[in-house]
Amino acid sequence: MAVNWNGEILAQMQFYWDFSLWPRLEGLTDEEFYWEPVPNCWTVRQRADGRHAPDGAYPEPDPPPFTTIAWRLGHIIVDVLETRINWHFGDRTANRDTIDWPSTAAEARQRLRNAYLTWSEHVGRLDDDDLASPVGGAEAAQWSEFPLVVLVLHLNREFIHHGAEVALTRDLYRAGYAAISERSA
Repeated sequence: MAVNWNGEILAQMQFYWDFSLWPRLEGLTDEEFYWEPVPNCWTVRQRADGRHAPDGAYPEPDPPPFTTIAWRLGHIIVDVLETRINWHFGDRTANRDTIDWPSTAAEARQRLRNAYLTWSEHVGRLDDDDLASPVGGAEAAQWSEFPLVVLVLHLNREFIHHGAEVALTRDLYRAGYAAISERSA
C-alpha cells in the first residue's frame, strides 16, 4: 500500500492547528504577547530603524533565557514558516534579519494564519519525488544532504513544540501568575 506522505504530514499539522494552537490563540492580548514572567526575558523589540526584531545571542546562553509569547510566535512565524516559504518556494531573499517581526498580538495571529496556510498549500503540492529530493542550499549545511521530508517533519515538530510553549505561557498568565510575579518584584 502506497503512503501519501505529504497528506500524512499535513494532517498532523492541520490537526494540531485546528484543535490546539489556533483555538489557544483566541483573545491573545498585547499585554500577554509581551508579558515577561521572569527577569531578563528575550522578547521582540523595536530597533532604531523602526523594524521589530527578536532578542538573541550567538552562541545562545546555556540555559537559554525564557522567551515571551512575542518571541515564540515570532520564531514560529519568521524562522519556521515565512523564511522557509521564501527559501523553498519563493525568491530566496528573506531571512530572519530582513523580515520585520510581528509587533502586536493581532498582527502575529494574522501572519501566523497566513504563513500556516501558505506553507500547507506548498507542502500539499509536493509529490514523493519532491519530498525525497535533497534540501540543498536553501538551508543551513546541517540540512543540505537530507531529503526535504526530513526538514518538513522537523518544521512540524518546531511548530508543535513552540506552540505548546505559547499555550503554557498563556496558562500561567491566565492563572494569575502575572499578578503574583508583579507583587514579588
